Amino acid sequence: MKLKDKEKVLTLVKERVCRDILGDGDIEDTATNRRVEGILGETIFYELARVEAEKKTRSQKKARQMLLARRSKLFKTSPWGRRVMLSDFIEEFATEVLGNFDERVYGFATKVLPLGLSTLLNAMSPRKLARSLPNLPSIDDRAVVNGEVEMVKTLEKKGTIIYAPTHLSNLDSIIIGYGLYAAGLRPATYGAGINLFSNPMMSYFMHNLGAYTVDRKKKCSLYKSVLKEYATVSMELGYPNLFFPGGTRARSGEVETKLKLGLLGCGVRAYINRLKNNHEQPNVYVVPINLSYQMVLEADSLINDHLKDRGKSRSIITDDEFAQPKRIYDFVQSIFELDARIIMTFGKPLDPFGNAVDADGISRDKHGREVDTTRYIVNRQGEPCHNVQRDQEYTRELGEGLSAAYMKGNTLMSTHLLALIVFVLLRRRHKGVDLYRFLREARLDDEGLSMTELERVVGKVQERAVLLAAEGKLRIDPRLAALNAHAYLMNGLKHFGIYHATPVIERRGDRVFVIDSKLLLYYRNRAINYGFEEVI
Repeated sequence: MKLKDKEKVLTLVKERVCRDILGDGDIEDTATNRRVEGILGETIFYELARVEAEKKTRSQKKARQMLLARRSKLFKTSPWGRRVMLSDFIEEFATEVLGNFDERVYGFATKVLPLGLSTLLNAMSPRKLARSLPNLPSIDDRAVVNGEVEMVKTLEKKGTIIYAPTHLSNLDSIIIGYGLYAAGLRPATYGAGINLFSNPMMSYFMHNLGAYTVDRKKKCSLYKSVLKEYATVSMELGYPNLFFPGGTRARSGEVETKLKLGLLGCGVRAYINRLKNNHEQPNVYVVPINLSYQMVLEADSLINDHLKDRGKSRSIITDDEFAQPKRIYDFVQSIFELDARIIMTFGKPLDPFGNAVDADGISRDKHGREVDTTRYIVNRQGEPCHNVQRDQEYTRELGEGLSAAYMKGNTLMSTHLLALIVFVLLRRRHKGVDLYRFLREARLDDEGLSMTELERVVGKVQERAVLLAAEGKLRIDPRLAALNAHAYLMNGLKHFGIYHATPVIERRGDRVFVIDSKLLLYYRNRAINYGFEEVI
């Protein structure tokens, strides 16, 4: 958020969230006052629970005392006093969330980013970097940007863009930032977990490159309303936005299909408000983005959390591999010494109602016919208006469109398909047991799988993947698609044997054994729901 827009955004967010709660009720309206009292009670309850769970510090003690004072005051103060308290909470939340954008920092970062990211992704030591001068490393073959890039560049000039990526790793934001820069697109404002701002240097760049803070430990509805309104206002002012519709990183490793639609609904709201304000370019376009990794830095923590979730003991991950600099270094060194790639794919854009959009920015229905989207949101008088239930249905349809786009844009790697093959073959051997018992048995299976059998099945799965890719149902890395079955199998085994603390699967002579069954499940999940099991 540019400095010149900050005050305007704060004012608009505060006014709108207050208006949504208070409506037209005056100071004497009983129903309105009860609603305000209920919202304040919920906010104080959740905020106290959050603060009391934090480490005891001077700032934590101060925050707790302030909340206790507000709780004590809540039922003693006048209706006007409660409205003042409501306004104060909204302003505090909005001020915390508010992003920033400094053109000077962005100019500096875009000069440094290619070299810095290239050095990171090539895992170059300072000595190796010095030896390479003046031929500095390139990241073109490491972080690959493809898909509907030119179409998105065209639409950027016709309206405001919402980027909606899949979410696998905390490295995603860095990769997307580079991808937008490499594609010649404007930087996007995006919400980043507040824990990612703990590193002072990273915090400085993130704040000044468009990131705003999202505290996922804040559970109250008032905070979520502030987040949504901030995103809406920023879009109205023309800022490209980036939301992760999956919410947090995909714990299971699957392609996201159950999406959180709250922030995506801001697209409809922003479109309506831009029409109301007679904006010259009111359109809002939603661009799905798929991120594909051969290996995932935080895979071990994520799949463990997913399995705990199935046992109803999930927690918010605040300290995983991403928080450990050595693990990050080990990850990039292992991955990129193996000549692996991270692939970022721009999908076909959609409008906020889930319709496909062509290169001219025109919405098309499923039969290719032009759609006048203004008719979706006008009242009987022909005026743009908000309707909560109607707009939620539109956003649900957008979510379905994104889910389908994610499946089509998913680039399958050798690790995904090899994990699927091994998982299916062993699952058939250990029939009639639940997942948790199977994970134990697969790890203890001392018979293994023969290389000959695996190579035969890999060939069949490769053929199926190429066919599905030709039909537009998924994507495959062309470098891997060109490998024969034996080379493809060896590529997957090589990657599985190097990065993680223990190999996922391991070759011993002419047989392959599962070493870490949970990670096998994680990588297998990226390749499910395509029907590969039929040919295994």
